[in-house]
Amino acid sequence: MSFPNPTEPVLDEQPPETSTFGDILSQFEEEHKADRNEALQGTVVSLSPDGVVIDIGRKMEGMLEATQFMAPSGNFSIKPGDILPVVVTGRNEEGYYVLSTLKVRRPTDWTEFEKSFAEKAVIAGRVTEVVKGGLRVDVGVRAFMPASRSGAKDPAEMERLVGQEIRCRITKLDKENDDVVVDRRVVLEEEAALTKARAFENLSEGAVVHGTVRTVTEFGAFVDLGGVDGLLHIADMSWNRVGKASDVVSVGDSVEVKILKIDPNTRKISLGMKQLTPDPWSLALEQLKVGEKVKGKVARLTDFGAFIELFPGVDGLIHVSSLSWGKKIRKPSDILKVGEMVEALVLDIKPAEKRIALGMKEALGDPWEGIERRFPAGAILNEVTITNLAKFGAFVDLGDGVEGMIHIADITSEKRLEHPKEMLAANQKVRVKVLEVDKGKRRIRLGMKQLEPTAVDKFIAEHTVGEMLSGRVIYTEGNLVKVEVGDGIVGVCRLPKEEAQAPVAAPTDRPKADLSSLTAMLSSKWKTGPGEETVKTERIRRGEVRQFRISLLDANSQSVELTLE
Repeated sequence: MSFPNPTEPVLDEQPPETSTFGDILSQFEEEHKADRNEALQGTVVSLSPDGVVIDIGRKMEGMLEATQFMAPSGNFSIKPGDILPVVVTGRNEEGYYVLSTLKVRRPTDWTEFEKSFAEKAVIAGRVTEVVKGGLRVDVGVRAFMPASRSGAKDPAEMERLVGQEIRCRITKLDKENDDVVVDRRVVLEEEAALTKARAFENLSEGAVVHGTVRTVTEFGAFVDLGGVDGLLHIADMSWNRVGKASDVVSVGDSVEVKILKIDPNTRKISLGMKQLTPDPWSLALEQLKVGEKVKGKVARLTDFGAFIELFPGVDGLIHVSSLSWGKKIRKPSDILKVGEMVEALVLDIKPAEKRIALGMKEALGDPWEGIERRFPAGAILNEVTITNLAKFGAFVDLGDGVEGMIHIADITSEKRLEHPKEMLAANQKVRVKVLEVDKGKRRIRLGMKQLEPTAVDKFIAEHTVGEMLSGRVIYTEGNLVKVEVGDGIVGVCRLPKEEAQAPVAAPTDRPKADLSSLTAMLSSKWKTGPGEETVKTERIRRGEVRQFRISLLDANSQSVELTLE
């Protein structure tokens, strides 16, 4: 068996057909043939500032201008793998297909230009340079586009149009002077209106959609839903209270929102973000019960009350009248501050109105319960503080939110006062006596003059039990005798029954007592002693001055008791 020499060439049984260079070039062009304006579906392969590479299903890939997909921040609005409708417009020097996303007519001769002008058709063009007053555009011939019709907002945006494919409309066509004027702005406005109409038709209430925050205002944010804007009101951003919309969203943010309402007449769309999460009020209504104590944080203060955050997004209101039992509070900020934790009682829940009424003083309990036991009438209170003065009296703090009042007439018996400030001042410590308690009206009447030393007090302080004194009989009934023993001082004497029933002697039987002889009489009685007393058998007469012995002195009851000598 022989083997071929590896150094010798092996010849094919059938020699290949000879091909000329022209044949090979024709075959290459045929394989890569792409008709102008051919619409294709392309897949984004890669992104760079130099261009976007698109796979259009041919051996060679296509290129798109990168600027049309770049935001001012430099980020691309597309990503690898995205599908884009493109149109083949030619080939570049590197062999890539030159693509456009514009599915519009490209006139190739003057007849087509005239037809496009007459039909007001949209044609494609490429911005080539910025010139005085506008832009130069290649639409197959050199055309001029005024700056005001470019759709650009400023010179910088006009500069960015250079090199871009645009849609425009011929507004002037002068063949003789080779003068062509185009308008891009009108096309943009028409396309925006059409996009908005289509986008509006595709939206429905209750749908959850994605959008981009376009602008932020004090009352909310406008979100671009793909050609149509919706308003995301600040009240629908979060269940929690939002101070300003910019605290939640910023321009350029991608957000997920729910379509709350669509007005077909005004084409206004209301959006919500908080509606995508459970309503915290549902949880609150399950957990809160009237009469139960709760704890919460002071969220904000107003002149009429304090709002307390009980759960995220759920506030209850403590009205200013429910802050304290006794202390009169004009505004909540007098005793509370934002961020402070407080305990309150749930007074009322209105689910339909999403309102919860809270009470801070009610959580402490009513201090007027059992008030009669705490402050019985006649009790003396030491070192209580005057909180306020009014023309008619003074208010006194009795503790636990309970106040009492000293009427101006009960301040002193020494003189008549025109105003309590003549004797008292706020924050002054005083000693008072409880005169009256009215739980129903929540009133406690106090007095100071009732604790001032009286004539009886002075009398009791100056005399002792067993002491002899003289007094004038001012009242008699049965065996009860009332005796005036000093200026305004009345003592009580109870006679033995046999003496009270003794026969009454005639006025001539007993001489009237001589006041001038009282001293001598007392001296004589002191010398004779009790064993030598004269037995009195006659009844005491009103107006008589007689000798009595002090048998009882009681400062608490302000009483003086006597026995007849």
